[in-house]
Amino acid sequence: MVDHAAMPRARELPPIHRGDRGLPVLGRALDYARDPMVMFERQWSSYGEITPIRMIGRTWVVALGPDACEEILLNRQKAFANGPAWTYVVGPFFRRGLMFLDADEHLLHRRIMQQAFTRRRLEAYTTAMHPAIEDALETWGDATGFTAYPALKQLTLSIATDTFMGGAPDTSPAEMDRINRAFIDCVQSAAGIVRLNLPFTRWGRATRGRRRLERFFRHYLPSRRANRTDDLFSVLCHIESEDGERFGDDDVVNHMIFLLMAAHDTSTSTLSTMLQYLGQHPDWQQRCRDESLALGPRPTLAELEGLESLDLVMKECLRLRAPVPVVVRRATTDVDVRGIRIPAGTDVVVTPQFSHVMDTYWTHPERFDPDRFGPDRREDRAHHYAWEPFGGGVHKCLGMHFAGGEVKAVMHHLLRGHEWSVDPGYVAPINNHSLPFPNDGQPIDLRRRRQAVRGPR
Repeated sequence: MVDHAAMPRARELPPIHRGDRGLPVLGRALDYARDPMVMFERQWSSYGEITPIRMIGRTWVVALGPDACEEILLNRQKAFANGPAWTYVVGPFFRRGLMFLDADEHLLHRRIMQQAFTRRRLEAYTTAMHPAIEDALETWGDATGFTAYPALKQLTLSIATDTFMGGAPDTSPAEMDRINRAFIDCVQSAAGIVRLNLPFTRWGRATRGRRRLERFFRHYLPSRRANRTDDLFSVLCHIESEDGERFGDDDVVNHMIFLLMAAHDTSTSTLSTMLQYLGQHPDWQQRCRDESLALGPRPTLAELEGLESLDLVMKECLRLRAPVPVVVRRATTDVDVRGIRIPAGTDVVVTPQFSHVMDTYWTHPERFDPDRFGPDRREDRAHHYAWEPFGGGVHKCLGMHFAGGEVKAVMHHLLRGHEWSVDPGYVAPINNHSLPFPNDGQPIDLRRRRQAVRGPR
């Protein structure tokens, strides 16, 4: 409990400068869409760590820098909630997913779900994903301007379906494409201006996408209830807490929709960024390839974790382009953050990506420099929250170790089987309306390595 009487009196949130109010209704939304880091830098210069901003008809508070982010994410004062803020951003489309739960309910669901991410299960998921990766990459041949992002998204959805669901054998490829589209529509609801289920709106497309996803998972639910297997869907159907608590059907469906979105969207973003920078830095690409060639075609989770150069590259790419650049919270009571009073009911934007590019903590933060994470430098230790791609506090990403294993498994197969290049001057045109992705599909010049060897069939 914080003794507010013993604390210095907090300052009121500063008023928004007239020039910072942006457009009517939209506010600064277009500035964010163009380049959120430029917008945040201006906010930092104008207001400091705790900054007001107008976006889509309302005033938000933006927390900038690792000190402010740490204070809100750790939430020691129990003053911030996830559910109300995320519900405003992406509405009912990921309702009841773990990210939307708070307090005791969140802890209960997280405790049950942790059994699906034990070391033994992560090792089993890693073994299961190798064939799916090999099958997908068989279709990646020599191509100039190969659009990697959509191909990666299709691959990661296939991995998630096989690994988390045990496959979807009676779902056609065309229907899987529609499932992929449904996930995209639900995520992109975040940029919706008209937040009603109306035709030709983001909200309307997301509403239809959510219905399709529910039908998809409910179709497979009875078989997963009836049979125990090692896939996550079955695990969620059968696991119990120490007190014998289990998930009902609605809980299982809600968690599967959220987990599959998180598992394949964020991994796609990380892989796409890694392909870009390794294509622009062939020395690092070869350094990573040499380590992968020293392993067999289907390494264990422990062997993937031992790929030191690939680990450095992954961390640097998560710094340069965090798959989730901001997270949101709502103040449930008046609360002081960094000496500023935030009123109850205020939605707060926490900005991990901004911390990742602050020159206070990083040497030449705009440069691709994986060695900054190496044992001789460890720039990420400049502050506990200088590098926070997986969030922090009780809501820190439950699947981060699965995501790391998946990304390294895909890159391991790519490095052994392919070479690629990207123009050194290329700058990805990032769409920032929701989770960031390259508008041009992330083109690379791809070549198959003829000496590539598949794993056992």
